[in-house]
Formats: sequence, C-alpha cells, structure tokens
Amino acid sequence: MAYVHGYADREGERLHDQAGALVELLHHDTSFPPGTRVLEAGCGVGAQTVTLAANSPGAHFTSIDVSAESLAIARERVTADNVEFVQADLLGFKAEPFDHVFVCFVLEHLRDPYAALRRLKTLLKPGGTITVIEGDHGSAYFHPESEAADDAIACLVKLQSGDAKIGRRLYPQLLGAGFANPQVSPRVVYVDASKPGLTEAFTLKTFTAMVEGVRESAVTAGLIDADRFDQGVSDLAATETFSYTFFKAVASRG
Repeated sequence: MAYVHGYADREGERLHDQAGALVELLHHDTSFPPGTRVLEAGCGVGAQTVTLAANSPGAHFTSIDVSAESLAIARERVTADNVEFVQADLLGFKAEPFDHVFVCFVLEHLRDPYAALRRLKTLLKPGGTITVIEGDHGSAYFHPESEAADDAIACLVKLQSGDAKIGRRLYPQLLGAGFANPQVSPRVVYVDASKPGLTEAFTLKTFTAMVEGVRESAVTAGLIDADRFDQGVSDLAATETFSYTFFKAVASRG
C-alpha cells in the first residue's frame, strides 16, 4: 500500500483537523460495549483512536498500523489507558479473534480491499461486527464551480493507489467479502458562510489541504501543470459552498 498523502508532520495535522471537524458527523453512533475487545485496523496517527477510546471507555482497543512514525505520534497524542498500539501490517496481523473491528479511511488506499476485508473477517468472533468509514472524492461539490479545481481533485483520484471513490462501494464490498447484513449510511458535510468554523476545519484544513498535498507528485507525473493546479487549489479555498459525502457501514461476521 502506498499512502498518497505521505507521512509528513503536516499530514498528521491534517488528519487531526479532519477528525476534530467530523466527530459528531461520523461518531455520534460509534460505541462498543464494556468488556469487549476492538481491533482498530490502520489507526495512523491516532486521529480516530482518541474518539473511539473516549466513546467506549470500558472497551479495550488494539490499534495497529504499518508505520512506526505514525504510531509514535499516536502514542504521544492518545493518553487513554484502554488503547494498545501495535506495529503490524493488516494482512499479516495475527491475534485471537476480536468482538468488533473498526476501519476508517484505510480501504481507499488498498489495491485489494477485498483481501483486507476477508482477512479482517477472520479476526472477528462469530456474531462480531465490523464498522467501516470511507470518503468518496467523487462526491465533492462546490460553488462557484471551477474546472481547475476539478482537475486538481482528479489528480488526487488518479494518484491514489486504491479507490478514491470507494465510499459508494462499501455495500457490495462487504457482501463480497462475506459479511452479513451491511447497513450503510451517507454522512454529508455541507459548508457555507454560516459555518465559519467548518469552513476552516473541513473545506480548508481537510479537503483543500489533502488536494494540495499531491501537488508535487501530480506535476512531476505530468498530470497537470503547476499553474493550473495552483489555480484549482485557490478556487477550492475560495468556494462559497462546499459539500462532501462520507459513507459509514456496519456489518456482522455472520
């Protein structure tokens, strides 16, 4: 897996900005019963772990990631005593089956998300659940419209090693991996001038920053010229309204 956004300090900050802006939208219904063991697969810098641990103080989380650098940041930022961080590759991780699995913004970066989901199914107890949250870069709509912004976003989609539009495919993905009764709900972020805090936290520091982060790769790959990309980023930052859809799915092992 090649993480298109990289592991620079700024990316860690962007992930925390994103997590903070979306806590209520994505996690108002995320909780696990006391005494249960939960695997967080692909925890990164712990941006989601903070909320998971706070929402379910009686559950125990094993949060894994392949990046030692990301885990070092996570260990500093997550002070809850119900979290254990482990460096491990998702496909190679071995442990006793868990009661629940949580995956957020991971499948989009994988060339074979089915393989990851099938592996996660083996790490679940019978009757256990998996919660998956993914974005969909094809769902970004904004006003004023900008072809340059569309071109810059298209670079992000092309450069991502997995599927930048996987959110819309969670239902068939989970069924194809053998999970039962997937329940998928769209979570829409809508931003306008009446929500200045969300404009700063999501439109600018989350989405626009994510697009801007692939500038060098996009220009080097010849996908776009530098001036066109910069115009697109500038247009994104100046949008009067902005909308983006995340998808949250919960399914059982069966």
